[in-house]
Amino acid sequence: MQAAETQTITTNRITIRGELALTVAVIINSFAVAMTVYAGLGISPVSSFPYAVSLVFPFLTLGTWTYLFQGALVISLMVLRRKFVPSYLFSFVVGFFFGTLLDVFGAWLPHLPDALGWRILYFALSCPIVAFGIALSNRCKLPIIPTDLFARDLAEIIRKPYPKVKTTFDLTCVVLSAVLTGAVLHNLQGIGIGTVIGALTYGRLAGVFGNLIDKRFDFVSVLSHEK
Repeated sequence: MQAAETQTITTNRITIRGELALTVAVIINSFAVAMTVYAGLGISPVSSFPYAVSLVFPFLTLGTWTYLFQGALVISLMVLRRKFVPSYLFSFVVGFFFGTLLDVFGAWLPHLPDALGWRILYFALSCPIVAFGIALSNRCKLPIIPTDLFARDLAEIIRKPYPKVKTTFDLTCVVLSAVLTGAVLHNLQGIGIGTVIGALTYGRLAGVFGNLIDKRFDFVSVLSHEK
């Protein structure tokens, strides 16, 4: 016990429960994504595809389509790993709460001012919030929001740097969204300059935040010692 305390004092590191980190990440990411939609400068890249689908097939909400999209990503990871990963099932639960909160924040945000200057501010604030949420969830040692889980674990599976995998995934979502809305609605709804900026920067910003987090914090969870 004394050795552990001495090490903690020497390194000045703080240990945080992964469950708490994941809860915070889900809340701030769902809020930030809803904020990008309200800003009108383009939705976040990973949400652009379910958003496009919700416009083309409006019989389900954006939150519901997001949940279905996330479920497909989790299944894809299991196919790539060629095995059933029980802990991945928790991602469906995380994705459900993310989608639910997305609808809640989406219904509340229209009460805020919507002048152009305010909308630019909303988007500017949402970018670092999303990136921080991604960096935080990547380190919680738990199955996370499926869109983040997919990029994180795909990078591990194909042994490529996370920022490159994240950027490629984001750009793929944007392209699919552009094709879908362009072909059916004849315009690029939901895709704007903000979407492109996000696709090109979220991975890098998440890397920067991740490095800062790693300098001071460690994370433990109920799955910390599982292989």
